[in-house]
Amino acid sequence: MQLSEQEIIRREKLATLQKMGIEAFPAEEYKITETSKTIKENFTEGKKVTIAGRLMSRRIQGKASFAELQDSEGKIQVYFNRDEICTGEDKTLYNEVYKHLLDIGDIIGIEGELFNTQVGEMTVKVTNFKILTKALRPLPLPKVDADGNVFDAFNDPEMRYRQRYVDLVVNPQVKEVFIKRTKLFNAMRTYFNDAGYFEVETPILQAIPGGAAAKPFITHHNALDIPLYLRIANELYLKRLIVGGFDGVYEFSKNFRNEGMDRTHNPEFTAMEIYVAYKDYNWMMDFTEKLLEFSAIQVNGTTDSTFGEHTINWKAPYPRISMTEAIQKFTGFDITGKSEKELFGFARSIGVEVDETMGKGKLIDEIFGEKCEGNFIQPTFITDYPIEMSPLTKKHRSKEGLTERFELMVCGKEIANAYSELNDPIDQRERFEAQMELGKKGDDEAMFIDQDFLRALEYGMPPTSGLGIGMDRLIMFLTNNPSIQEVLFFPQMKPEKAAPTFELDEDEKLVLEILKNQQEPMTLGLVKVKSELSGKKWDKATKNLTKYNLVKVEKIDDIVLMKLV
Repeated sequence: MQLSEQEIIRREKLATLQKMGIEAFPAEEYKITETSKTIKENFTEGKKVTIAGRLMSRRIQGKASFAELQDSEGKIQVYFNRDEICTGEDKTLYNEVYKHLLDIGDIIGIEGELFNTQVGEMTVKVTNFKILTKALRPLPLPKVDADGNVFDAFNDPEMRYRQRYVDLVVNPQVKEVFIKRTKLFNAMRTYFNDAGYFEVETPILQAIPGGAAAKPFITHHNALDIPLYLRIANELYLKRLIVGGFDGVYEFSKNFRNEGMDRTHNPEFTAMEIYVAYKDYNWMMDFTEKLLEFSAIQVNGTTDSTFGEHTINWKAPYPRISMTEAIQKFTGFDITGKSEKELFGFARSIGVEVDETMGKGKLIDEIFGEKCEGNFIQPTFITDYPIEMSPLTKKHRSKEGLTERFELMVCGKEIANAYSELNDPIDQRERFEAQMELGKKGDDEAMFIDQDFLRALEYGMPPTSGLGIGMDRLIMFLTNNPSIQEVLFFPQMKPEKAAPTFELDEDEKLVLEILKNQQEPMTLGLVKVKSELSGKKWDKATKNLTKYNLVKVEKIDDIVLMKLV
């Protein structure tokens, strides 16, 4: 393993601590009495406290030092005084351990008492401290100059998503997104549970990937010697439970689709699906808008949320417009009764990209997606989808060729999909067979025939309405994040490139040694003088150290400085 100079130094400090008999990774419980938040909320001068967290900054001034400790609730200032910590003759704990063997990023426990500084900042005066974890890598902390300009911020998206653990430490505001995500899940659970519905779990490994039109991930079960699929949706299993006698079931499910990745799609995502017996899609629209109004308030304290340049109002009720009306409004074309050939020709004529594998449903979906979706900013129900687009949906009770289905559009994106569920097993079999024909034409997202689900319907499923909500996309709209990667702790990433390997020569080691012994950046000229290297050797050494990202050279005003990265 190739270590940077700072990583080598930290390991040397770890070895020194161990020689001193100090355990840098102790196993025993460290009992805390307060957090940074509870200290600030219930501050009492002189109160004794025990806290723990990461050392995030410090200003050493001889025998005293102010530092900043960060825990799960925020940051608090702490004050180290040598004579308060080391009351006897032995000053090693402060002079050696604190000043020289601790690093920014180390996790420590602190015992002390509260006081206010002269400028009124709540502070913990340290009477004792203990190393709880020695950090062997330096944190990529931002630097702020005298004018308040921020440098070296950890804001590269790929690095942040790949190293979310670092992102959460150095960009603590990111944590708020995930706190709100949990609030959203809790709000929905509360709403469903209060309505009397039952949370369940269904299989992730499935013999048939049903419930949606999507390309699945395929795996293999060795003992049974059968192919299995990662769940693309949980719909058909939840409907089986309605057949079995539950009046209302819901699940937050991890789904997997072997499709493209972009700012709104991740191959692994979270969906919520709920099915309620004896209801229809009209009831579900009322239920959905009230659910989302309630959830928005629980997450943000208001029915409004900001997304880019838009303010979204989640207060019910929401407008309702049929898909046929939407397409006619924005394209002037009436899809009613049109053949596959006519739809294909129209799509091509308006510049919608289509191909010969697409049936009527896909063609209509592409037209709507390209020409209509982006016009719906405020929450809007798009209703009454053509039958070809909705193989699991009950036929419309009064409109020929349509189904009782809606999707909820927000800022040009679909976040919810719902039906009056198809419970006629004969009709359902015909719909599955039509999907099979699309598969033969080359549609790799066409649905499979699920014989067991058809058998369940033949035992009788009561009239039912179901709703699915994309949880990742919904939390994007509630937290003003245009990228799905921002609302997933660990989004899928391309394989990480191997770090380059290199070996330092003696000149490069010499320059690093000079910088290692300095608390502050040095002027470039001073480092060169101290190294006593010739111009040619100096240029080669500094060029390589910069290329290896071990040192950084920067100009502040008219002064050129060199420092360790």
